[in-house]
Amino acid sequence: MNQMLQEPQVESPEVESPETIDPPAPSHPRFQKPQRVAFVQSSWHREVVEECRIAFLGEIEARHITNVDLFEVPGSFEIPLHAQILAKTRRYTAIVAAGLVVDGGIYRHEFVADTVIKALMDVQLRTEVPIFSAVLTPQQFHESAAHLDFFRRHFALKGVEVAEACANTLLSLERLRGQVAAGIA
Repeated sequence: MNQMLQEPQVESPEVESPETIDPPAPSHPRFQKPQRVAFVQSSWHREVVEECRIAFLGEIEARHITNVDLFEVPGSFEIPLHAQILAKTRRYTAIVAAGLVVDGGIYRHEFVADTVIKALMDVQLRTEVPIFSAVLTPQQFHESAAHLDFFRRHFALKGVEVAEACANTLLSLERLRGQVAAGIA
């Protein structure tokens, strides 16, 4: 009589479906020294711009930066002066600016946006405190529900991106300054 050998039945552990498995949280490098960041936001279109701040705070904390001071100014045009004064205090290792510049005000939006970005770059180069901009200038913005919803989501994405850029730059500068102090660079 021929008998077929069969593998013993082994019960396999129940595996969760891919939809229910949460991916592991990303591991971000830690800083050697504590970092302190200033976040300067325009109150013009606050309901849109605050989405950037909320997303920034969540992402920057995940990247081990928990000292963030918040400042609010009337509009984007006022951000560079605040950034300069904050940078000169030497309390901050970085400054983040967030605002929404739209057409329809006293100045043309292209003029305001260009002036703000150039002034922020000037502050950064003069003080050697990195300045990050989430000051956005859409080509078209209307205060309709669809545009407000779109730009809220867009500012939330920009908040995460600016937090990533801020943390990565601060890590890079920390390494560079360590190399300079050691005479390597």
